[in-house]
Amino acid sequence: MANPSTNAVKTKKPMSKDKKTVIILLVVVALLALIPLFTLKGAEFGGSDDAGSQMISQVQGKEYTPWATPVLEQLIGGELPGEVESLLFCVQTGIGVGIIAFFLGRFVERKKLGKEDQEL
Repeated sequence: MANPSTNAVKTKKPMSKDKKTVIILLVVVALLALIPLFTLKGAEFGGSDDAGSQMISQVQGKEYTPWATPVLEQLIGGELPGEVESLLFCVQTGIGVGIIAFFLGRFVERKKLGKEDQEL
């Protein structure tokens, strides 16, 4: 016996408006990240700390001295190695992404449960 579902012609569903919006936004974000890398060849992408201290030095006419020192630098008696700073930044990023993903998941589940309650 033939299965009727395999004989049926599969029709392609049109893409929903939400999916189109997400795809367009992802493409825009990718372009925003990639265009400067290709259009500004040889440019230096410095951090905001360096730019801020340089601007303060220009305005005040003297070298900028920070008001405070980082706690970890005081504990170890010197600057953190670049690898450790990168590690701490990645851990901080991971924790932040985990928190955001947790709450987004809760919102999605709450929305699903709300729809199930309405159908009952």
